[in-house]
Amino acid sequence: MAKNTAIQKILRNHIVSGSEVAGEPVAIRIDQTLTQDATGTMAYLELEAMGIDKVKTELSVSYVDHNMMQNGPENRNDHLYLQSVAAAKGVIFSRPGNGICHQVHLERFGIPGKTLLGSDSHTPTNGGIGMMAIGAGGLDVALAMAGQPFRMAYPKIIGVKLTGKLSPWVAAKDIILKMLEILTTKGNVGCMVEYFGPGVKTLTVPQRATITNMGAELGVTCSVFPSDEMTKEFLEKQGRGESWAELKADDDAEYDKLVEIDLSSLKPLAACPSSPDHIKSIAELAGIPVGQVIIGSCTNSSFRDLSIVAAMLRGRKISPDVTLAIAPGSRQVLEMLARNGSLADIIAAGARILETGCGPCIGQGQSPANDTVTLRTFNRNFPGRTGTKGDQAYLVSPEVAAAAALTGRITDPATLGFAYPDVRDADKFLIDDSMMITPPCCGKGIEIIRKKTIGSPPVNQALPDMINGTVVIKVGDKTSTDDIMPAGVHLKHRSNIPEYAKVVFERFNEEGKPTFAQRAMAVRDAGGHGIIVGRDSYGQGSSREHAAICPMYLGVKALIAMAIERIHAANLVNFGIVPFTFADKADYDKIEQGDSLVIEGLRDKLAKKEMPITAVLTKKDGSKAEIKLNYHLSDEDIKIILAGGRLNVK
Repeated sequence: MAKNTAIQKILRNHIVSGSEVAGEPVAIRIDQTLTQDATGTMAYLELEAMGIDKVKTELSVSYVDHNMMQNGPENRNDHLYLQSVAAAKGVIFSRPGNGICHQVHLERFGIPGKTLLGSDSHTPTNGGIGMMAIGAGGLDVALAMAGQPFRMAYPKIIGVKLTGKLSPWVAAKDIILKMLEILTTKGNVGCMVEYFGPGVKTLTVPQRATITNMGAELGVTCSVFPSDEMTKEFLEKQGRGESWAELKADDDAEYDKLVEIDLSSLKPLAACPSSPDHIKSIAELAGIPVGQVIIGSCTNSSFRDLSIVAAMLRGRKISPDVTLAIAPGSRQVLEMLARNGSLADIIAAGARILETGCGPCIGQGQSPANDTVTLRTFNRNFPGRTGTKGDQAYLVSPEVAAAAALTGRITDPATLGFAYPDVRDADKFLIDDSMMITPPCCGKGIEIIRKKTIGSPPVNQALPDMINGTVVIKVGDKTSTDDIMPAGVHLKHRSNIPEYAKVVFERFNEEGKPTFAQRAMAVRDAGGHGIIVGRDSYGQGSSREHAAICPMYLGVKALIAMAIERIHAANLVNFGIVPFTFADKADYDKIEQGDSLVIEGLRDKLAKKEMPITAVLTKKDGSKAEIKLNYHLSDEDIKIILAGGRLNVK
């Protein structure tokens, strides 16, 4: 009898079509969805475009946690739309200030063994509770809310055996940083990670959630912990003990790849600028001056994390050379810290308290000074993500972050001269769901509020038979969706595609020269088609579908890269952009910005699944060459691309 992993057990209970063979297309039933305001507005506009009266999931929640600054009316306009459309469509609405979607969902809604699809790449956080929680583009989440299954490739499963126990001053963050050192951010598309072994039972659910959250940086579809007695205890403390169900791998279950980590051997680590897999030990980095420390984000802002920070700061003052900001992950955490005195300890030490939201993690405020090291307990440190060009952002545990705040330098917390704080999880979590608005049983007659900044999803045309392409931009390795569609001050324009499209690839624009958007529109308006050329791991990072929507709006019809990350590839398909890969990676060096690429008979070749497809490259000097292109598309993907995007498929 076959021995199943925990992931295979969840999949077997949810597959509605397809075969259980790694790499083959499958469709799975989605039990729950979550959206956040930066991606959710477009998702609900897409849901409306489908003509759906009521969501068909067991549970759907709309969170407001990203666009909190409200510089101008745009953000609040989005919030009003989201609250009203949630009431009309049968969705629970989590008000601004209630907390970060991933942490609140873990606290109040996550159920072991269920599937969760979220329009945010860090949705896998809920794998810490034994869910199959997957990040996706907003359109895929809208389709799930409409009752349609989620399409993906059946995964390869990476098993991670944990043994031993973490030493004092070593954190769950160090486990996932070690994983990033081992697996890196590249080459893991189509995989899921499953944790098992005796070390698992030493980790609390919030610790597990830190690991599954930042597992998104590995490029895997999701990460899953078993649901055990520790999970049961967490749910009981949240007043949700009835939601618990055991989930574990069978004895001797087989994995496609095996990684072993002895927790007792780990030391404090950091992800150095500017990639989550650029790992060094804190011992190597000790002594580097630090100008800013921020503790929070959906990775590290649990009650336990911030209680440890409070204990480290108690009776002490932060370095005069450092600014320290704290962002609790949920209102539950913030209120519990306030009630037990920990918040007072944090404030007395000199910290600044931020909203319970994403904030600086997505470049919404708290940008560091030029030429200044910033230590953050976040999950990403892509170039410029802080809002400061040329930033020096290190990703560390709360313990290391607090040590740096006290000393003004990167410091191994074990050298601080005091004992590791004796901090445990709460005996019972404070439960107050008053900032959750439950939709009425009947949403008919509810007015959906649409202020003037709320746009509509742009409509694409069917794929042309001939791509008359111009290479509008050529980029290198690890181009992230932050690089394609910057957040920060531009985030408020996500409901206004013509406005937001102006800043596509803003980081690559050169002063005094036409921007990417201007070049792409010039090609589009002349009757041609834009082409983007990338290298390895193109589209890593955030799930933001605007990295496909806005280029589509500007006339881009194809992307060619060496490798494309999962969520971004799916978003490209959903909006009618063909995701090609080089058949010969050496051809990347033949292409330059401004060259033309013509692909004839493309519709027929895709319909017949011909591969490779030949593109004729014409250089600016008139010389020509043939470029061979591959693609990894299912029958359904091809149908969507030929139609010009998912919203065009009837």
